[in-house]
Amino acid sequence: MQRDCSEGIGGQEVSQGKLCPSPLPLLHWPVSLISKKLVIAAIDFANPAPLMWDFEHAPLKNELLERYEIVSLMPSECARRLKEGSADIGLVPVAAYAQMPSARIVPGCAIASLDHVRSILLVVRHAKSVRGVKRVALDTASITSATFTRIFFSKLWKTAPEFVQHAPDLEAMLRVADAALLIGDPALLALEDREARAARTGERLEYIDLAHEWHMWTGTPWVSAFWAVREAAFGPETVSRAQLVEDFIQSRDHGETHIGELAREWAGRVPLPSGLLRSYLTENIYYFLDDACLEGLNLFYRYAVECGALQAVPELRFL
Repeated sequence: MQRDCSEGIGGQEVSQGKLCPSPLPLLHWPVSLISKKLVIAAIDFANPAPLMWDFEHAPLKNELLERYEIVSLMPSECARRLKEGSADIGLVPVAAYAQMPSARIVPGCAIASLDHVRSILLVVRHAKSVRGVKRVALDTASITSATFTRIFFSKLWKTAPEFVQHAPDLEAMLRVADAALLIGDPALLALEDREARAARTGERLEYIDLAHEWHMWTGTPWVSAFWAVREAAFGPETVSRAQLVEDFIQSRDHGETHIGELAREWAGRVPLPSGLLRSYLTENIYYFLDDACLEGLNLFYRYAVECGALQAVPELRFL
């Protein structure tokens, strides 16, 4: 069950995935007592950037780096590192969480979308659209979006194509399949190049936003990832559970107030204009693991089991 406002976290309270004001002082462990840093496996895409604000920017960056060590990885690699114990905290795909019985979810934070997300695309070449697709190339960085794709084909589109793993290169994917799943920055770049590609090739492809399809079908948000923690990582020389939750929720809240700066930063890292990145981070990505997201998440797990993509519906275990 998700914590409610009666359960104080770090001197503050959580409701609907957001912090509620509280007169109680925040709980901070003295840095001198923390000698073992927890390793964070973060995702090296633009969409988690607001969640990472305090970890990467002053004035709190240096303080947090006394408590945490950060490594940037692809989504599937974050899950693997957390599962094997070489990372303590990970921004893990929600499908991977189903295989982590000892992990706990950090309440309040998510990578989700309330409708169009733009960075989860099924690109279809077949003239009969998705119902004519025989083979789908799945981005190797994807775990959750690949599972959503299997759900769509099995339960909504009622077909059974072959699924193959492939590096996120649209042209190469379409040479071996008649549909390609792209996620994250490669999806944003493919969508931005849509008209230019059509002009270059004379071919019109169908670009399906899977978060929008999910919302239209189920009425619930699309949930892609959340912070998960190894319970065994905590000890007398690490940050406390309450402090960790406070650190991550506070970073999310500060990140949401600096979207413009993040858009300019990421425009220097990926070939996309800062205005597009700003609208993407504010209009397409939703960072709160609230009740509506939990409803969508539970539905995702149930459908994934029903179509054979997952073995069992996992219990949502929170810190």
